[in-house]
Amino acid sequence: MENSDLEKNKKMNLLHEQMDHLIVMLDSIDPEKAGIEDIDRIIVKLDELEKKCQQYRNEWT
Repeated sequence: MENSDLEKNKKMNLLHEQMDHLIVMLDSIDPEKAGIEDIDRIIVKLDELEKKCQQYRNEWT
């Protein structure tokens, strides 16, 4: 496997780990008790994931 393929796989694995972390975060939030702070944390995490996806997409095209 080429170096670029290895790097791509590492980055994809990192994205998957971050998405898994987001899912765990979402599962841990009680909808009845969720507050602004919880929603802000979710938005920040989604923004981080979006930026990483855009960065990788630009690198790979």
